[in-house]
Amino acid sequence: MDAVIQKPALTDAEQKAKYNFDKLAKRLRHAVGDAIDDFGMIEAGDRIMVCLSGGKDSYTMLDILLSLQKSAPIDFELIAVNLDQKQPGFPEHVLPAYLDKLGVPYKIVEEDTYSIVKRVVPEGKTTCGLCSRLRRGILYRVADELGCTKIALGHHRDDILETLFLNMFHGGRLKAMPPKLVSDDGRHMVIRPLAYCREKDIERYAELRAFPIIPCNLCGSQTNLQRVVVGDMLRDWDKRFPGRLESMFRSLQHVVPSHLADPQRFDFKGLKTQDTPFEDGDTAFDALELPQPPEGSLRGISIMDSRDKLEGCH
Repeated sequence: MDAVIQKPALTDAEQKAKYNFDKLAKRLRHAVGDAIDDFGMIEAGDRIMVCLSGGKDSYTMLDILLSLQKSAPIDFELIAVNLDQKQPGFPEHVLPAYLDKLGVPYKIVEEDTYSIVKRVVPEGKTTCGLCSRLRRGILYRVADELGCTKIALGHHRDDILETLFLNMFHGGRLKAMPPKLVSDDGRHMVIRPLAYCREKDIERYAELRAFPIIPCNLCGSQTNLQRVVVGDMLRDWDKRFPGRLESMFRSLQHVVPSHLADPQRFDFKGLKTQDTPFEDGDTAFDALELPQPPEGSLRGISIMDSRDKLEGCH
């Protein structure tokens, strides 16, 4: 009889590291599953185009969706798509090698948007707007070619909050980045499975998973971007006032139009007094009572999250 080969016992430090990683992975997995469930992001038979840029967010999104795909009570397909925008020095081999190793279906799309952006945008001006529009149009076209029913983007909770403040500060609109939306032409459904995930958790997860990160060099550092400024503000708040970002994000899910000032969203002109209690009255001046989950607790079970199968996330 062959001798049984026993693995060496983990040291205390290794056990602690494994525990912390498993805890982080489950937190992210639960957050993604809950977002998918809350917004109806994925349905049976969906063919989902996972937009993979090579950054920490899209790697994490693909990793967790692959994990959920194995345990979900419904069947859906995933196909990773990377848009090679022909930036100088872009390491073309990295993503194909990574995806081949995973055994994930994928498509690399080559479009020289870099030259277009550099030709059209004056030196020193922000390139993000034009780059985003070009990229969006290409991805919509590819989704049609691949027969995809959903397009998954890697924006997370902090991206959503940044967009909220950018719109308030510079656009005069109370508008953020929705977890799920239909494209302007009505033909494409965009989902953001990381909508409930904190950026700092994603950063840590990507570091521990050792994803082969590819930096975006198209725009350079562009440290003057307003999004960078707002991001720095949010990170400072998160450091100095723990829980503030969580509270701000919850506000996006508890909107009270009667206590804002948009006459198109609430009929202020038609507002009349009445002899019975008024549901949209002056309770805005009462003590704030937003739902606060107990420290360390999890939400209810998501249809996308078979938690009896949580022996690892990979």
